[in-house]
Amino acid sequence: MMDSQENALNQGTLDEQKPVNDASETQTTETANTTEANATEEVKSAPEAQTDSAAADNATPQQDNAGDNAPVEEDEGPKDGDLAQKVYKTKKEVLERARQIAQEVDNPDKDEVDHLKTMFYKLHIAEREKQQKEYLDNGGDPDKYQVLPDEDEEAFKAEMTIIKEKRAKIFQQQEAEKQENLQKKLDIIEKIKAMATSPEQANKSYNDFKALQQEWKEIKAVPAEKANELWRNYQLYVEQFYDLLNLNREAREYDFKKNLEKKTRLCEEAEKLAGEEDVISAFHQLQELHQQFRETGPVAKDKREEIWNRFKAASTVINKRHQQHFDELRAKEEDNLVRKTALCEKVEAIAKEENKGSADWDRHTKEIIEVQKEWKTIGFAPQKMNVKIFERFRAACDDFFGRKAEYFKERKALLYENVGKKKALVEKALSLTDSTDWKSTSDKLIALQKEWKTIGPVPKKIGDKLWSEFLTACNHFFEARNTATNGVHNEERTNLEKKRGIIAQLKEIADKTEADAQDKVMELIDEYNAVGHVPFKEKDKVYKEFHDILDRLNTELNISVARRKLDNFKSNLKNMAKQGEDAIDNERARLFRRYEQLKAEINTYENNLGFLNASSKKGNSLIDEMNRKVQKLKDDAKLLYDKIKAIDTANKEEDIKEEEKTEDK
Repeated sequence: MMDSQENALNQGTLDEQKPVNDASETQTTETANTTEANATEEVKSAPEAQTDSAAADNATPQQDNAGDNAPVEEDEGPKDGDLAQKVYKTKKEVLERARQIAQEVDNPDKDEVDHLKTMFYKLHIAEREKQQKEYLDNGGDPDKYQVLPDEDEEAFKAEMTIIKEKRAKIFQQQEAEKQENLQKKLDIIEKIKAMATSPEQANKSYNDFKALQQEWKEIKAVPAEKANELWRNYQLYVEQFYDLLNLNREAREYDFKKNLEKKTRLCEEAEKLAGEEDVISAFHQLQELHQQFRETGPVAKDKREEIWNRFKAASTVINKRHQQHFDELRAKEEDNLVRKTALCEKVEAIAKEENKGSADWDRHTKEIIEVQKEWKTIGFAPQKMNVKIFERFRAACDDFFGRKAEYFKERKALLYENVGKKKALVEKALSLTDSTDWKSTSDKLIALQKEWKTIGPVPKKIGDKLWSEFLTACNHFFEARNTATNGVHNEERTNLEKKRGIIAQLKEIADKTEADAQDKVMELIDEYNAVGHVPFKEKDKVYKEFHDILDRLNTELNISVARRKLDNFKSNLKNMAKQGEDAIDNERARLFRRYEQLKAEINTYENNLGFLNASSKKGNSLIDEMNRKVQKLKDDAKLLYDKIKAIDTANKEEDIKEEEKTEDK
């Protein structure tokens, strides 16, 4: 009977172990995700503070491994949920609480200590990022920024070290106490074993036996690896003692009755737990009931299997609910893993997209921040993948934000390089503000303005200031120039009206083509050249109008004049013939020499035209003037050629007449 109950109890223990392990895994998962939960915008976790030793933090014994282990709450003291969730606004508040724990609390609560670490470094990182942002916004050099030592952080680490030492000391004390408890219980087993040698000895030692049972109950935790074996041995010799107890049968039956009543009450309490809404709480309460059930003595042999089966049935209901809870939790974690994997792929895709400028970087940053917000709304992934999936997500974010930081670092360097260039232009402009060399300085300032436009962007605050200084310097000069040259402008407008009047007269001459037109044209040209400057904007236009009409006049007048001159020359040939043949021949020779001279001049001008550069307005004007001279020379040369031809024609006609006279004779 004892073996059957023992096996059943051990089986119940095994049934309970799996959910407990799941709970432990969940706790571990929550610890692994502390960093994730406190990730900043760029998914950078808070620096790890000094942590308690693994031994101290993992000193929690598994309650269901044996009935001799006391609950963790009894070893570590009651937990204050409010303190473990309290929100602190400043690092000073966190430091003050850590100092209070280090100085006043003998057994620091692990949850609260972990919460203090998380809150302190969350505030610490936010403060450091704010300082860095203010430094950069004020124009600081990113390469020269240094993180200054933080006295609060050093003080916090010191207090955490004290707390760590306290927890390690408590853990060592607990371990030593467990070893002492183990030895005490081993001694009790040996004493009961000595009592259960014969009915006489059992009857004689009954009162001592009851005292040993009470002493056993008062002894708490023992090392977990010894708990099951210890309890089995204890139960074995207790039942052997009761089996040998004959003389005091009434006392034994009384004990069996009381134990049955107690175990029945434990069964009822276990059955009530089926209605408990909090599955985790119900499971932990069940562990307490198991502890009490084990510590309760045996019942009558005919009731042992029945009472245990009832207790086990109630335990099975709670264990199944607990197991179902963690099955659902695992399914949820698998779904969370799928969702987090999709977010990783999304961030990785965004990180691979090309960023052509600041606008692209800002747009992609907003997209990733939205993904990070969604990430924080998703719960934990399975324990084996939780850290890996977070590291993948953080790596993708870190890659993007790292390249973004490098881009803006280079861009900032370029911006400040442009600041230097624009400052140099401001200085040049300021050096020219008081100049009275209006033309030269105007050209220089206009050149500076064009160069300003070629320089890239600068930080807005600095850029606005530099532009204001540059514009003020330019405006100062141009306002002074305008004030000084108002009289000149009036004179130039008057000259413009004069030149337009002369051009109008030239157009009238071109339309009428009078006999003395050429003389009038020359007079007007001299008058035009005597007029001074016109407004700069009108100069090219009036220049073109003037030379267009001159070209027209030269073409029309030269044709008509040349025709009249040729006609007059032909008329004078008869008078010249009366003077003798030598007169005509001499005239022809003179005309031919002049014709050859003009051809040489034309050739010289045309050669010179090939060397002139027409890229400037002055060069273009000179070329136009030379082209007009060349055309004039060509017109004169043609007139000479026509005169020579007229002489040759006249001589030929005279020879024909002489031949006819000779034939008549």
